[in-house]
Amino acid sequence: MSVAPLPFLEDLVPQYAGALTQFLYFVAAFVAIYAVGKLVVRPLFDRVLRRRSLDEHARKPLQKIVNFGILFVAVAVAFGFAGYGSFVTSLATIAAAATLAIGFAMQDVIANFVAGVFIYTDEPFRVGDWIEWDDQSGVVEDISLRVTRVRTFDNELLTVPNSILTDDVIKNPVAKDKLRQQFLFGIGYDDDIDEATEIIVEEAENHENILDDPGVTVRLTELGDSYVGLKSRFWIGNPSRSDFVKTQSEYVQNVKQRFDEAGIDIPYQIRTLDGEIDISGAASTEHLENGSQSAEQAQD
Repeated sequence: MSVAPLPFLEDLVPQYAGALTQFLYFVAAFVAIYAVGKLVVRPLFDRVLRRRSLDEHARKPLQKIVNFGILFVAVAVAFGFAGYGSFVTSLATIAAAATLAIGFAMQDVIANFVAGVFIYTDEPFRVGDWIEWDDQSGVVEDISLRVTRVRTFDNELLTVPNSILTDDVIKNPVAKDKLRQQFLFGIGYDDDIDEATEIIVEEAENHENILDDPGVTVRLTELGDSYVGLKSRFWIGNPSRSDFVKTQSEYVQNVKQRFDEAGIDIPYQIRTLDGEIDISGAASTEHLENGSQSAEQAQD
């Protein structure tokens, strides 16, 4: 389809009137279609998502797909309106010619994109979750189709390719509504195990952030060189890392104070080195020779 040049362009730049007319038609059509998509289609789509009670984790990828669809339709319609021909046909021709090069260049991008789709569908974690992988941990701030952004507990922002998070084991301590924690208390061999166990249980039951159901359990798990190990296992509800650290710190501190009041020791390891020192060598020989010379001088 050919586009008739605009009269004023034929008067100004007759040699470029046709190309400029097509370009202006393209821009006008693109802006019009894109504006309709952004001002009408996108709000309607967002309203449908809200009516379905989808959370932010599920809405984000769908919104990105709609944005891409609006952009694609705007470009395709503008291509035809400007007389450039079929955008789909042109796109197919370009894609066929560049498939091999793009395939090699975008292997990692495609892998991360596919991994991002799996993250959205499988939901191993969501925005706001505390996750751990390899030697890293932090709170998820954003999930896109290529990368996931995680804020560490040192306030560092990690941009992690999605393929790393799908190919490795991910620990999500806050995936459920409660989290079990454990702590090993060491007491002396002469201390009363039953009394220490009772203190550990009581302090867990007295802490407001430690759940009564499931209740705390204490088991003797270690007989160390200088201590008897009592492992306490307890549960906290609605877990987050800050709550877990604070709760465990307060709990251990309370148990330590009760141990001190009851005269129960938390022993530390003592090492005793036995042996003897043998002084020999040139320094000893020199000392003996000096002593002999001094004795001879005294006799003289």
